Amino acid sequence: MATAVFFHAHPDDEALSTGGTMLLASRAGHRVVLVCATDGSRGETPGLDDGEAPDAEHLAEMRGAELRKAAELLGVHRVVMLGYRDSGMAGDPANEDPDCFWQADDSDAAERLAAVLSDEQADLLTCYDANGTYGHPDHIKVHRVGVRAAELAGVDMVYEATLDRDHFRSSVKELMRMAAEAGLDPSREQDQAEFEAELDEGTVGVDGTRITHRIDVRAALGGKRAAIRAHVSQIPADSFFVSLPDEAFELAFGTEWFIRRGAAADGAVSTDLFAALDAHSTSG
Repeated sequence: MATAVFFHAHPDDEALSTGGTMLLASRAGHRVVLVCATDGSRGETPGLDDGEAPDAEHLAEMRGAELRKAAELLGVHRVVMLGYRDSGMAGDPANEDPDCFWQADDSDAAERLAAVLSDEQADLLTCYDANGTYGHPDHIKVHRVGVRAAELAGVDMVYEATLDRDHFRSSVKELMRMAAEAGLDPSREQDQAEFEAELDEGTVGVDGTRITHRIDVRAALGGKRAAIRAHVSQIPADSFFVSLPDEAFELAFGTEWFIRRGAAADGAVSTDLFAALDAHSTSG
């Protein structure tokens, strides 16, 4: 069995991006470690009433508790907070906070993560693609820090979590149709148009030809949806995505995509992050 470290930017990213993969890995007997770079203290709080909106310190505490609950649902064995403040969205004045992750020295942050990798004797690490999937400063930083930390700790197997643009280009209209048929908010045409524009502009995810691993997480979707819902400050109980009917939720979240760093771009796609480890063990 292997030890996999999943490196994420904020509480809730783990459930949305790699929750199914984490749960399947845990069920298979692998050790799953979750490292979160920031405290999430600058997240919006659509899941709370206006009168309940906490200050940054209390929001960080709330999101930490939500993270631990989600981690439990995903079978995570250890949760580590790397200790940085949330940097906010791109262009937010919070990006300049000297204590935020975006302003952290890459080498210092990488050493913190490398210490976890070494302590765990990690076999593989996941981070994000070079654009952080969608350009968030903290997500871009997770990529840079994750790659450097793996080098420091001697972890050769690094996977970049991403989205497959081709999948969403071909499925977004069907997804919205299924949602409308289920009686969900029909006034999301603007959201759909904006998402499609981001796909066309190349600011979200990567082209499908770059994907090396497509993980079918349909068997873990119940746990993944529950973990997403655990982040109640960020995701209201009636949130569009967690309210999707099962078929639509499967279309949106039933696959998780990764790029293995250093893998040959030969079009071959694997369905198991751990297969290369197994092959190495057998050949050794």
